[in-house]
Amino acid sequence: MTPPTPLPGAGRTRRRPRALAVALAALTAVVGIALPGQATTQAQTPDEDRPVVVLVGTSGLRWDDVHTLSTPTLWDLSRTASIGTVAARSIRSYACPADGWLAVSAGARAGDLPGEAYGECRTLVNPLGGGTVPGWDDYEVSARASGFAPRIGLLGQVLADAELSATGIGPGAAIALADPDGLVRGEHRPVPTDPDLLRVVVGEAITTSDLVVVDAGSVRDIGRATVGRPATPDDDPEDEDGPETTDHAPTGEGPTGPEVITEPTRLEQVRPVDARIGAVLDAVDETGRDAVVLVVSLADSGTRARMQLAAARGVLPDDDAYGASLLGSRSTRQDGMIQATDVTPTLLNALGVADRAPIGAVVGAPIRPVGGPESANARVTAVLDVDQHSHAVRPITPTFYTLLIVINLVLYGFVTLGLNGRVMAGVGRVAARLRPGHPQGPGLRRHPVAVLHTLRVAATAVASIPAAGLLANALPWWRAASPAWALTGLVAAWALVLTTVALLIGRRHRLLGPAAVVAGATTLVLAVDVITGATLQVSAPMGVQPVVAGRFYGFNNTAFALFAAATILSVVAVTDPLVRAGRRRLAAVLIAVTGAVATFLNGMPGLGSDFGGPPALVPGFAVLALMAAGIRLTWMRLAGVLGGAAVVVSSFAVIDWLRPVEDRTHLGRFVETVLDGGVWDVIGRKLAQNLANLGGTWLTLLALAGIALVAFVLSRPLRWAAHAPDGGPFGWLSSGAPLTSLGNDAPMLRPGIVALGVTLGIGFAVNDSGIVIPAIGVSLAVPLLVTVCAAWLLQVRDGIVSPRADAT
Repeated sequence: MTPPTPLPGAGRTRRRPRALAVALAALTAVVGIALPGQATTQAQTPDEDRPVVVLVGTSGLRWDDVHTLSTPTLWDLSRTASIGTVAARSIRSYACPADGWLAVSAGARAGDLPGEAYGECRTLVNPLGGGTVPGWDDYEVSARASGFAPRIGLLGQVLADAELSATGIGPGAAIALADPDGLVRGEHRPVPTDPDLLRVVVGEAITTSDLVVVDAGSVRDIGRATVGRPATPDDDPEDEDGPETTDHAPTGEGPTGPEVITEPTRLEQVRPVDARIGAVLDAVDETGRDAVVLVVSLADSGTRARMQLAAARGVLPDDDAYGASLLGSRSTRQDGMIQATDVTPTLLNALGVADRAPIGAVVGAPIRPVGGPESANARVTAVLDVDQHSHAVRPITPTFYTLLIVINLVLYGFVTLGLNGRVMAGVGRVAARLRPGHPQGPGLRRHPVAVLHTLRVAATAVASIPAAGLLANALPWWRAASPAWALTGLVAAWALVLTTVALLIGRRHRLLGPAAVVAGATTLVLAVDVITGATLQVSAPMGVQPVVAGRFYGFNNTAFALFAAATILSVVAVTDPLVRAGRRRLAAVLIAVTGAVATFLNGMPGLGSDFGGPPALVPGFAVLALMAAGIRLTWMRLAGVLGGAAVVVSSFAVIDWLRPVEDRTHLGRFVETVLDGGVWDVIGRKLAQNLANLGGTWLTLLALAGIALVAFVLSRPLRWAAHAPDGGPFGWLSSGAPLTSLGNDAPMLRPGIVALGVTLGIGFAVNDSGIVIPAIGVSLAVPLLVTVCAAWLLQVRDGIVSPRADAT
């Protein structure tokens, strides 16, 4: 989307007449009476040499809400500030306003208790007279029940311990600045009705505070207005010091705030938010004090998660300056993307107190300027693209997985039942009874060579789909009028290219050539993508989804399953000629080297950063190397292999833990969690997620059914037919040769299947995606094995290989 061209003068920050500014400044004393604040700690004199830090928080605000005339302040920020998008994911699939502000308070994912109805979010209200945040008890209950173990109140406690002064304006700011007991640290005021009055209040706060937090209000989807919190026995309606109201409702009509929306249009909601942000920025400019200003949308506008708006300006303590660039952080490693949990470490870093936060409690990373296009329009287009891409792929992803699994099931069923001679004969007899006197066609049995060629092409194409789905993300399909059809066309085109190349190479290496090309291409695409920042995986149908905020770089569980299966099958194809030539030692060395490189790429912090990958890859490649060397597997050797895997994983985690706190990935944070005694909480959360995935959605149930069909239903007749001396029901394809003879012509095939089973089985056990890992691995491996079998049967019919009946 190309941003509109600004009108002359539309991008300039609005300035009030000087006389008006002086007159409003004179009202400061009156403001102190009309808008009473609370203070739970004695205010400290701010250090004038340190820039004041200002956080303007909102929710539901996106870059597609920004236009030259309706939002002049935000449009001006898009010209001069560093801009980015925010993954506001909390403890649910969507984030409520309270969830976003609690993320600032804790520096980790946190949230309110769920409402009575799906998608129901609570209205935020200003603190009670004693400074207690309304709803804090609910926040504590939610935090204790959360598997993320957030420490709500952390920011407020760090500010108090560091003796830094703070001012909060609005109900969300009260949550952000509360201590672990729910008491607001520093001064607090409600949001004034008039933006001019807000400018005065913020200006005063900047001169007396190190940190100023302003709740600029929320934007909500139609039908998703926030609701009041249910009354509790502790509520006292007669309390004269009850909740302060704001500009959206008169006193006495219940707790309200900027988050309460009474079904206005989106534009009607965005305009006052823009005006409040403008008032804050004007106040910063008028004070003349150096300031780091963050404008961040911390939550979604409804139940459909979208990438939110973020902008920053000012100079950081290390002299790195926001302005005319994109935003990023080490938690995402993607230009233009940050997380809501990055806000707290950014504030602490700007205030110079990052070392005072408990190690491991803050999970994000400081938000930094990361370059980007020189043109302001290009930067706006970039952040719009991030949200548009993420939004376009969400409805496509389930359909893509479903089609991939269904296509695989059709392939498995056709091979096992459709090509079964006995099944075909039975179908013919039934057809003859239903249509007596009608001659039956020659059927497939008259054209075995054509059937095998078709099967070989079809299986190769099916195996090409995962790599094609990643390569399709290299082109901006999401900008098309119909993104789903554009993506479908690109996937089909890339699958056609891969299949054609594989079959062309298969002319010289008919047995393993096509499988080697597809598996090698899948491995290469994933490896290069991870090394270069995982841009192909971001918002890809089988990649990482930014709004989920589970992973932004490295190997997610789907990518790991594809990478593991493809790498193992690739090395099987490469080493098979060596084993047939009797060079088993060289084959084992090559497998070991490949496994070491794959494990390094998968598990290295900052690269693959996959905690659950190495425990599965190391045993799989070790078993494959031992079998290639002709070494018999024993329980002692298997125990040694598993021990080696544990050492490798621990080494990756410790290496990451030894790095500076701000540079650690989840590997190093896991070590810190172990040292803090919280390892069982992490294990419990992952185990619960793994078990939930077994029956969580219809998609995982479909994957589970597919694996069960392959493992327990279709494999039985295949095993029986494979050992039949004449090929059994598949003899019409093999010219009466036993299918087990394939093991003589491809001796590494069976070790490869064993290694693949070990890797995917361990991956299933140690990763929280559970059943997804073997399902995705099977969706690549089985079509490639079908390709190999079809190629071998063609060679048998052509007399290229001579099957032996005594093969094992």
